[in-house]
Parts: sequence; C-alpha cells; structure tokens
Amino acid sequence: MKHIIILGDGMADLPVERLGGKTLLQYAHKPMMDQLAKEGRCGRLVTVPEGFPPGSEVANTAILGYDLNKVYEGRGPLEAASIGYEMADDDFAIRCNIITLEDGKIITHNGGNLETADADVLIKYLNETLAKPINEREGCERVKFITGIQYRHLLVIKGGNKHIVCAPPHDHPNEAWRELLVRPESKNAFHHSGSVRLSSEDTAKLLNELILKSQELLAKHPFNIERAKRGERQANSIWPWSGGYRPSMETLQQQYPQVKSGTVISAVDLIRGIGHYAGLKIVEVEGATGLADTNYEGKALAAIDALRHDDFVFVHVEASDEAGHDGDLELKLKTIEYLDRRLITPIYKEVCTWKEPVCIAVLPDHLTPVEQRIHVGKPVPFLIWYRGISPDEVQQYDEVSCVSGSYGLLKLNEFMQTLMSIQ
Repeated sequence: MKHIIILGDGMADLPVERLGGKTLLQYAHKPMMDQLAKEGRCGRLVTVPEGFPPGSEVANTAILGYDLNKVYEGRGPLEAASIGYEMADDDFAIRCNIITLEDGKIITHNGGNLETADADVLIKYLNETLAKPINEREGCERVKFITGIQYRHLLVIKGGNKHIVCAPPHDHPNEAWRELLVRPESKNAFHHSGSVRLSSEDTAKLLNELILKSQELLAKHPFNIERAKRGERQANSIWPWSGGYRPSMETLQQQYPQVKSGTVISAVDLIRGIGHYAGLKIVEVEGATGLADTNYEGKALAAIDALRHDDFVFVHVEASDEAGHDGDLELKLKTIEYLDRRLITPIYKEVCTWKEPVCIAVLPDHLTPVEQRIHVGKPVPFLIWYRGISPDEVQQYDEVSCVSGSYGLLKLNEFMQTLMSIQ
C-alpha cells in the first residue's frame, strides 16, 4: 500500500455569518473531497501540542508523526535546510519576513505579496547595508540575510540565543508593531555545544536593532519609492520570528519501516525543510507559488509521478492559508475548490486505475479563519480513503461532519501511526 497525504494549509475555518453560519468547507463546492469522505472514513486531529504555537511548522511536523518536545527548533532551521544552508553548531537561524507597516501598525505579513525576484534585491541590499556594518563592528560574520521565497526569508546570527519571545506577524494584523518587538525569556547567557552564546537579552536587542534599521533603509530603496508613487503597499520592514538551532530528527524511514522512500511537494521553504530532515526527496514544481495562482495541475502530476516509485508522498498547498491571512473570503473558497478539482481529482482518477493500492489522506494543518486572519489551534477534520475501506456514516468532508467520523479524535502522532498501519 502506497500512501499520499494531501494537505490544504489553513483550509479549515469557523462558521461565517456571511455564509449562513456555515464554514468554508461546508459551503464550498468540493465534490471529490465529499466523495472520498463518503466512501472512506473520517475523524478529527489535534495537530498542536499543549504549550506550542499553532503554526505550520508545529502542525505539519506533528502530522508527520514527530514529537515536538524532542525535535522542535522553530521555522528558521527548517527553512535553512530547504534553501541549502547548512547550519553550524553555533548558528541561530530565524525566519525573516519582509512586511508592510503603516501608521505604526502591521498591515500585512507578506510585504504586499512580494515576488521572489523583488525580495531578492531587497535581501541583498540589507545584507550589504545592514549586515555588513554589524559584521565589521563585531570583527566577525555575526549577521547574514539569506533569500528565501516571496516574503519568507532567513536571518542567521552566529552565536544567537533562541530563548527569546517573538511575535509571528501573521498573528497580529492591524496591531501596533512597537509593542510586538522581540524580548528575552531571561537575561542569562545560554551555553550550547561547548560555546557561550549571546545572552537572550543581547540577542533580542540585536534583532530589534535590525528591525528598526531595516525600516530606515527599506524606506529609501527605489523599489519602495516606486511602490509609494503607485499607491501600493511598501515592503518596508523585516520581521524575525520562530528561530532555533540545528534540529535533530530521525527520518520517516527510521520511524516507519513501511516507508522505503518518500517525496515532499510544496512551494514553501518551511515544508521543504521538514521534508529534508524527514528524509524525503524535495520536488519543485514550475509555477508553484504558495498562493491561489499556484500550479495545481503541476503539483498533481508531480505527486502521481512520485507515487509511481515512492511509498509515501506529502503534497502541501499553501493557498488557503494565505487567503485566510488576507481575510479574503471569496479567494479562500476558490482555493478550496481549486484544490478539490485541480489537484485531488486528477490524483484520485489516476490511482484508481492502478493495480497497486494507494491510500489517500486529506486534511489541513490548522484553522486560518478569514474573519480572524490568524492561526487557530483547534482540531482539524481529516479523511482517509483507499479501495476496500469500510466507510463510516460521514457523507461530506467538513469540520462539523467529521466529528461523527469513526476515527474519532486523534492526537498528534496518532494520525501518522494510524495511516502507516493501513497496509
């Protein structure tokens, strides 16, 4: 039995008054998901352990069966792995958004939907005008900016301390940014791998210095000057968050002997990074953007091809999460329907013609309600389908219907254990 997980990031939601009190999954036209739910079995899954933030780095790692208490190091190290940056033992890697600030508030976490080519210019500019002077002052390469994808980038601080408190920008739309600056968990220096790191207080101070100085520099950049002339949102500040050290993770092959080989397909550095440490091959799809205009058909073809030679495939689609953060109800509905029609349907139709059975699981990682625009760590609905499965009573796939599913309420690694037990 081969296994494929199709994950619609942030796809789940809360009841919306504009939709007659239905959630978006209840309201959207998604005949394939409903068919799989009707022919398969459903349940709900707790994807966020107690005490952890309801972020994609946490939820996706838990869905893949990992104990977050043992492996969690934040987004930064995962995204470093994705873009090919090999972390040293004394590196501190932290996710670095380029965001939009207006009137003292965080307006958008994505810098006005930055394109990677434009962001690369800004990141290289910051590395030259911001990192270089600090490195010269320190007498070593203390700070490094590394280009990622779109608005998602990487900041590496040599000897940085992870014991700090950062505010994910997507969780604080329209909030005053100064009140959300980095602060230390404690004032004590933290020792790691035989070397003394910066204290958490000094790390927070350095990060806040970088934030404030980036605002001065980005405001003067021609890219933002031209955007301002056109009345467009400016990419006018960095915002670091979710940092850590190099993680120690077993591969999926080490955890689950059923997985001889596997592939991850995603446009998002974070998910590719998780896949890297999980021992999965990373497949890049041309036109995969992480937004609603992503290449759904290309991802479907890549998934089908991967299933031909691998035991396990993880397909991640970011679009619904981004629409949820933007508070765009119509767009989020479209992303759910696109996922159903343009990705899940062709995969299902293809594997139904194969002699070797394929188990399909569909779920989101967390809720990203359009009316709140933040991640919410409530249980998410999931479905599991394969030829010959005994269906339960669920007739359609959504947050409410799956409560009645025969899998009940699973927690964290119980989902992967359940999925891998299907042979």
